[in-house]
Amino acid sequence: MTVFDVTSNAFETPAPNLGSESLDRHLAGDFQFGATFVTAPAPVHAGLGPVFNNTSCERCHIGDGRGRPPNPGESFTSLLFRTSVDGMDPQGGPLSAPGVGLQLQLRAIVGFAAEGTAALAYDEVPGEFADGTPYTLRRPRYTLTGGAAPLPGGLLVSPRVAPPVFGLGLLEALSEATIMAAADPDDADGDGISGRPNRVWDPTDGATAIGRFGWKANAASLLQQTAAAYNGDMGVTSTFFPAEPCEGLIAGCERHAPDVTDEVVRIAQHYVRTLGVPARRGLDDQVARRGETVFRQAGCAGCHLPELRTGELPDVPEASGQTIRPYTDLLLHDMGPDLADDRPDFEASGQEWRTPPLWGIGLTVVVSGHTNFLHDGRARDLMEAILWHGGEAAGARSDVLDLAPADREALLAFLRSL
Repeated sequence: MTVFDVTSNAFETPAPNLGSESLDRHLAGDFQFGATFVTAPAPVHAGLGPVFNNTSCERCHIGDGRGRPPNPGESFTSLLFRTSVDGMDPQGGPLSAPGVGLQLQLRAIVGFAAEGTAALAYDEVPGEFADGTPYTLRRPRYTLTGGAAPLPGGLLVSPRVAPPVFGLGLLEALSEATIMAAADPDDADGDGISGRPNRVWDPTDGATAIGRFGWKANAASLLQQTAAAYNGDMGVTSTFFPAEPCEGLIAGCERHAPDVTDEVVRIAQHYVRTLGVPARRGLDDQVARRGETVFRQAGCAGCHLPELRTGELPDVPEASGQTIRPYTDLLLHDMGPDLADDRPDFEASGQEWRTPPLWGIGLTVVVSGHTNFLHDGRARDLMEAILWHGGEAAGARSDVLDLAPADREALLAFLRSL
């Protein structure tokens, strides 16, 4: 499923090994992924809102790539806010916040009010490498204001940018045994890394399973992830999520016939399942090869596993039995207080995050036009992303701080080659 496109289309290229029927379905899903929803009634793509964050999948995942926080004067386009209050719902997930639900909706159709507004500022965090070279990080500071009503007290908030969507079928094809083989919740081997799975409720399957997708691995399947995104991000209902996000929270937000069919959701699911993964570049670049050694020696590969083997994925045989190099273990890790959102999500604590895959990360600037990283996009480049690591990754961060300038550049060259 490897693609060799290094242009702005690198993340939205179908896997080259798709059969004709699968490719036709992929192309149909591409259309649905880019479809813009509008207010009902309308002849096509009706059902937007009443409250929402964006109008299409593509508007958040531009070029199927990574979202970012807004620049000064911009609106929040590809960064959203998950919300909840203390406690758990009957399935062990986050408890819906009164008047807001599980996601703060910053936009609304005519006749309704958005659930709130958001503003973003940064505080500078200075530091220096062991050789005295200075750096500056930026810590985000959000100001959230209620819309028609004040936001509830005790609101737990997690800002999250849209992640890339390529290669997800390969991650879904990993067996639970493969994921569990990397888990070490009690750090039995004493390496300071204690990854563990998030076990989540999948309403599309009616069962609890290991989470794989989302910044806290809070979605077990791509069907769940896709249907939940239609519902939570655009206010588009299906039989998988038949209630509007605002049902029971604001007047006039009531149950109705599904906005999209199950087939539309499944076609969009197939699209993200069958996107190809950009090949690593510069394999003969000696600086990048040295950076790969630095990456391993610093302990980064303890969470960002370089190689895994997929199992069987029903309906997508092209993703089955593949050796992949995603640089993730799909497990939760405590990343320390500096990256904490203090909002639990199923079994994930407020300091735990899923290891994000690194494949394709060097093409972010080409596809998405920026180099913002981490769950909230606070890091302006790859080195800043590394320097925010704490908790289980504190040792790796310390090793990076001690690197000579040439080794730091080699590490970045390696990451840019992925």
